Amino acid sequence: MGYTAIVDYGAGNLLSVSKALDFLGIRSVITEDQKELSRADAIILPGVGAFPDAMEMLRQKGLSDFLAAEAKKKPFLGICLGMQLLFDFSEEMGMTKGLSLIGGGVREIKTPYKLPQIGWNSLELINPSPLTKGLPENAYVYFVHSFAAEVKNREDLTAVCDYGTKVTALVSKGSAFGCQFHPEKSGDVGLMMLKNFGELSL
Repeated sequence: MGYTAIVDYGAGNLLSVSKALDFLGIRSVITEDQKELSRADAIILPGVGAFPDAMEMLRQKGLSDFLAAEAKKKPFLGICLGMQLLFDFSEEMGMTKGLSLIGGGVREIKTPYKLPQIGWNSLELINPSPLTKGLPENAYVYFVHSFAAEVKNREDLTAVCDYGTKVTALVSKGSAFGCQFHPEKSGDVGLMMLKNFGELSL
């Protein structure tokens, strides 16, 4: 029986993601082992905290180049900070190189509103994606972040939210996907997207 691997690198909200997958009947394992990650049908890269710290932990575990390669072979989902790591760079706490799976960079949100953005916000769909199949218009999802990705190529942008400015919320390129919000904390809408992701590896 296949499984989805949740990357354990010291900067992820692992248990809530695992419980959401369990609820959906999607078998998952939490691991940092490259053999187990390579055998997985799909990979989820969660993340909380600061971009440079997360990249350093991935490098220390020998996972940065490995995950960048795996993301081109199978369904790969970055969540919150995990989504930001998919990009070329981040300006958080200085300039740090990312996994370069999606063109663009991560910068602090330029908004008149208070940062971080914490709470529910609605999605404005820009381009179609397998993750948004069956999603209602203006679906609400849960965010916690101060930095956001600026996508180089508009075709990689799936959805935005409005937080005093348009903020990248959902991206996809090839087999790599990213949610700036937390689908595992976004009720039925988030579960629908995780279910859609799980179906990509069937």
